Amino acid sequence: MNDSEQQSPRSFLWDNFFQRDPEKDILTLLRGVPMFEGLSRSDLKAIERILHRRKYHAGEYIFREGDPGLGMYIIEKGEVSIVAESRSTEITRLGKGEFFGEMSLFNERPRNASALAFEDTKLFGFFQPDLFGLLETRPRSGVKVVTQLARILAERLYKANTENARLASELSLKDYR
Repeated sequence: MNDSEQQSPRSFLWDNFFQRDPEKDILTLLRGVPMFEGLSRSDLKAIERILHRRKYHAGEYIFREGDPGLGMYIIEKGEVSIVAESRSTEITRLGKGEFFGEMSLFNERPRNASALAFEDTKLFGFFQPDLFGLLETRPRSGVKVVTQLARILAERLYKANTENARLASELSLKDYR
C-alpha cells in the first residue's frame, strides 16, 4: 500500500464518530418545526417517509402568487423570499427549519404571495393528500399535527388582526389632523 492509499490514523479511527447521520439531521429538523411538536420518533419517521424533497436554484420560483395552494414547504437548507408581487414587496425571508404555505393544507385557494429561492435551496414538501393520509394511517399523530397547525394559524391571525387594528387606528388619526 503506498502513501496515497493509506488512511491517516484519525480517519481510520475516528471517521465513524464524525460522520453526520442524514436521517438524524432530518428528524432534528422536523422536531424543530412547531406543527410536529410532541410527536414521537416513530411518528416523525413516518412523516419523513411522506415528505417530498425539492431543490431550487437561486432566483427560481417555488410557487407564484395566484397559483393554486397545494401544500406547504419546510426549508432544509438555503433561504426563501416570500414576495407580494402585486405590491412589489418582500414580506419576509425564511431560512433553515422555517416553513411556509401551511394554509394550503386546508384549502386550495390561490396563493396570495410568491415564494422564490433567494439562494440554492432544499425543501421538503408536505401536501394536502399527505396530511389526509397521515390522518387515516396514524390518526393520533394526524390530530396532533392538525391541532398544532390550528394553533399556528390562530396565532398568525391574531397578529394580523392586531396589526390591522393598529394600522386602522393610525389611518383614522391621520383623517382627523
